[in-house]
Amino acid sequence: MNLRIILSVGAVLGLIAFLSWGLLSSGDSELEPGRPVPVMELPTLPAGGEGSLADYRGKWVLMNIWASWCEPCREESPALEEFAVATRGKVRLLGIDTRDLSGDALRFMREFGISYPQLRDPDGAYADRLRTSGVPETFLIDPEGRLADRYKGPFRDLASIRKFAAPALDGGGGQ
Repeated sequence: MNLRIILSVGAVLGLIAFLSWGLLSSGDSELEPGRPVPVMELPTLPAGGEGSLADYRGKWVLMNIWASWCEPCREESPALEEFAVATRGKVRLLGIDTRDLSGDALRFMREFGISYPQLRDPDGAYADRLRTSGVPETFLIDPEGRLADRYKGPFRDLASIRKFAAPALDGGGGQ
């Protein structure tokens, strides 16, 4: 075999190995507590504006990723609304409707009387940046925009949400 071919094949294999290592080592790891939570401008729900997690800087935020087609999201929705009303001023609740149709999401919001702000992630790009594992998933974000904790799956009642949000409720709620 020609030395040139051997070197070319070796270089290609080395490049493939390097790229594979990079993908595997940075791929699916979750956002870790203490790290900044990604922000992205998203349309509001109902339509008419835009918003972002960055709008809540300086405040504790409970950010819930949901979809109208998600049965566990339906189960936790009344408790989330109750939490939003009970903790107004201490912890801001922000909903992110992902991979959903606007009409379905609006019907869901009316059905459950959701009063807290909602943003729309129609193609799931923001949920992907957050490295969610599914819906529902909830993030507790400190006033500096860092992840305090994450909760995968539905909350069963107000007490479980309060327990999860205890760092925000006990440590003062920001501004």
